[in-house]
Amino acid sequence: MTSVLTGVSDELDPRLLEHRRELTGYCYRMLGSSFDADDAVQETLVRAWKSLADFEGRSSLRSWLYRIATNVCLDQLSGRQRRALPMDLSGSSWSPVEASLAAKRPAEAWVEPVLDRQVLPEDGDPAERAVARESVRLAFVAALQHLPPRQRAVLLLRDVLRWRADEVAGLLETTVASVNSALQRARATLAAMGGTPEPRPLDADSRELLARYLDAFERYDVDAFVALLHEDATQHMPPFEMWLGGAADIGTWMLGPGSACRGSRLLQTEANGCPAFAQYRLRGDGVHVPWALHVLEIDGDRVRHITSFLDLDTGLFVRLGMPAVLEPRPEAATS
Repeated sequence: MTSVLTGVSDELDPRLLEHRRELTGYCYRMLGSSFDADDAVQETLVRAWKSLADFEGRSSLRSWLYRIATNVCLDQLSGRQRRALPMDLSGSSWSPVEASLAAKRPAEAWVEPVLDRQVLPEDGDPAERAVARESVRLAFVAALQHLPPRQRAVLLLRDVLRWRADEVAGLLETTVASVNSALQRARATLAAMGGTPEPRPLDADSRELLARYLDAFERYDVDAFVALLHEDATQHMPPFEMWLGGAADIGTWMLGPGSACRGSRLLQTEANGCPAFAQYRLRGDGVHVPWALHVLEIDGDRVRHITSFLDLDTGLFVRLGMPAVLEPRPEAATS
């Protein structure tokens, strides 16, 4: 992908670049795609850079950038079908057999992952950071895609970014009454879909669980791995439509169609406000190559849900800034 900032990035006013991360988070929530969000932010910054001399300061620079970003996102969403997650498409789980892989959709059909470091503030008020983290959770981002684009913008600006109704009305060039009406409808839609999850910060027990998860997966001890899951745990694997229901079926899959993952290595990271692991599968020459980004939902002392975003020639890892390969560990090279 060629950045639209190529050739002009060195000339951009540093004041514009200060807002890149929060704008990326906003565009990601609007679009459901980290890559589309990057494009939208790049387009926003280019438009702002070209118009900066005419910016009269009648609003703050931040508000002006959000106005541009909103218009860019609304343009991108025009005529598009909503992105989804596999569990949104089917009410019942699939059998853990290879034939379930027959149903597959293109990358643009799915909600995509985003690394926390790309969209979440590094510091600031803990309560605001908790809200920001929850607002990039996959379930919430997928639910947002059910809202009409302008309702989506209103809800994000009011409930996530905490803008006043008159500020949102000014940005969208509408009335406060229209903003309040759109917000009520958006909230009602999300509430009917189950609302949003409560913040669950990682504690010492969660960190121990993640260490055991990594160890069991890398040793490919399926019994130990399954023991870390809730009995009714679920897993889905975009771009495939299938999803698995129950720890037993997840274990069956790992020993069956997923058995080629034996010998993988994991790198721990954080994505969509949750703990995540980047999985690298072993290649014949001893090098590990990108395979899947696993985003985990932890509930109590076990894993409740796994979303495994497969990197099937999509360049997902590289585009997220993850290593393109993992070289053999020193002990492996010398053994």
